[in-house]
Amino acid sequence: MHKGRSLVISPTAAAELGRQASFAGTPGVMHLDLLEDSCDEGWLHIRLRPGQYNGVPLARTDGVTLYAPADQLDILQGLSLNYYGDLSGGGFLISSPDGAEGCGCGAGFRQMSEDKSDINI
Repeated sequence: MHKGRSLVISPTAAAELGRQASFAGTPGVMHLDLLEDSCDEGWLHIRLRPGQYNGVPLARTDGVTLYAPADQLDILQGLSLNYYGDLSGGGFLISSPDGAEGCGCGAGFRQMSEDKSDINI
């Protein structure tokens, strides 16, 4: 596990990650990576996939280990991953102690100076 402040996974996010991993045949193993957003420069998009994909352990909770590329660990440190669900669907929320700004498409984020803590991804 990477030393320093790890990404925090809420119980609801862990439950959904565990559900997705089990459904895909990789129980307890998920991978998170950052992609450059196609909407605009400077925006990042978080992609969650079942499996390890040559990543290193980023966070572990409630029977789920989340892996990430080693070169992206510094960007992911200190973030929190949550999940919400309702009758119209659900999605993951990313929270940052430093604040983040959401992209108009709803799929990207970038760090910003003002605090806007919960961003849909």
